[in-house]
Amino acid sequence: MTSTGGFLDDDFWTEFHDFLFSEQRYAQAEELLKTSPLLSFSPGTRVLDLCCGPGVFTVPLARQGHEVTGVDLSPAMLERARARTADAGARVTYVQADARTYRAPGAFDVVLNLFTSFGYFEDPADNARVLRTLHDCLTPGGTLVLDLAGKELLARRVTPPKVVRRGEDLMVQTDTVLDDWARLRSDWVLVRGERVTRASLVWFVYSAVELRRLAEEAGFGQVEVFGGFDGRPYDEHADRLVLRGRRPR
Repeated sequence: MTSTGGFLDDDFWTEFHDFLFSEQRYAQAEELLKTSPLLSFSPGTRVLDLCCGPGVFTVPLARQGHEVTGVDLSPAMLERARARTADAGARVTYVQADARTYRAPGAFDVVLNLFTSFGYFEDPADNARVLRTLHDCLTPGGTLVLDLAGKELLARRVTPPKVVRRGEDLMVQTDTVLDDWARLRSDWVLVRGERVTRASLVWFVYSAVELRRLAEEAGFGQVEVFGGFDGRPYDEHADRLVLRGRRPR
């Protein structure tokens, strides 16, 4: 039995890659970029994909003709992203950097942080720093789109263990609420033949009200919250928490 050190450990991303980034997820990202009013940008837009992972959104954004930079801390994920970019014949600038400290002041028209890539630092002040990074990387008038599983949505989804099978591999995920709904812990067990790998992730979870406040404290204005990439209201029918804000001019 082996264990990984969570999201800061490349072994986690390598071991669980096929469950985190299925071909269905890549196809979903392609479709969202074609149909979502929140992800529709003018041709040639300078886009930062912070915590880009293996290029799920980065590559199709580049194929649409945008000037895209993907930033991630994981060398393994960036290696996969570069390979996928080359296979697609696209052009992307990739940077290995910590989301808290990456700096490119005013370099982008749009900054993205998608598929619950926010809230994973142990100190909540560090999560706030990520929002300030996103703010500072925007040109005045630029747009932030941040997407995650909101606390209100998680409250109805934290259920008995989830079991997922891909081919011969089996993954079991168990979620536990911590600190009066301040954080969530996910314990993952991956079974590949006789090999068993365990991982545990703990992250801060946010309601729409809490996330809006954090964005405004980071300097964003015109903050709006949506219940999905289609722009629906954040209500009982929501399936994501998508926040859009702008850096004031």
